[in-house]
Amino acid sequence: MDEAAFLDAYDATTYERPSVAVDLILMSVVDGAPAVLLTRRDQPPFAGAWALPGGFVGIGESLDAAAHRILAAKARMADAYVEQLYTFGAVERDPRTRIISVAYFALLPADRFVAALTAAPELALAELTVPWSGEAGGPVEARIGEGDPLPLGFDHGAMLSLAVRRLRGKLDYSGIAFALLPERFTLRALQDVYEAILDTKLNKPAFRRRMLDRGWLEATGERETGASFRPAELYQYRPPVGEA
Repeated sequence: MDEAAFLDAYDATTYERPSVAVDLILMSVVDGAPAVLLTRRDQPPFAGAWALPGGFVGIGESLDAAAHRILAAKARMADAYVEQLYTFGAVERDPRTRIISVAYFALLPADRFVAALTAAPELALAELTVPWSGEAGGPVEARIGEGDPLPLGFDHGAMLSLAVRRLRGKLDYSGIAFALLPERFTLRALQDVYEAILDTKLNKPAFRRRMLDRGWLEATGERETGASFRPAELYQYRPPVGEA
């Protein structure tokens, strides 16, 4: 039997089909702490709980196309760059049926969330509490203001934990942290981002020396405005050759 005949006779019902979903982990740094965009569910399962913006992938839709559709429809963003983080496929991860979820990840400056939070009251930028150091892994908690930890639906707590681990792991050898900064920034703002992600204080002279020695930073010749003290110099990120 040639391939055309095989495909013509193929019975697609021979194997069960799990559903496929996409969930978006959109993170920032707010008031010195990592934060993530969450939405409050108004329907079962997990009605009343908080979850990552997500949805099902259409039968004729690519994963990336689904991620960008959900980004626009549920996170109210049209142009954020997202990339695949991990595929979560535990059999019992969703009480409805067998659903495999592909988590997408993005880092964004906090001001990118303003329009979405204004337009959609079901969305919130929740602060993450990470009780473990380095890349040890473990549970994380999400809070709004001084409130109690938010109940998270599905396995979205595990998704957030992996996102933090991946972020910390890439911090030392990539320019991932610069996605959380405006185009022009001070060394103080850069250190604030590193300290928020790592949840630890860094030695100021050593940090600045390390950043400058890596060749990632380019002085703009400008200084910040509106400062009550001596304005700090502004830098911009200079990606290494070959980095997108």
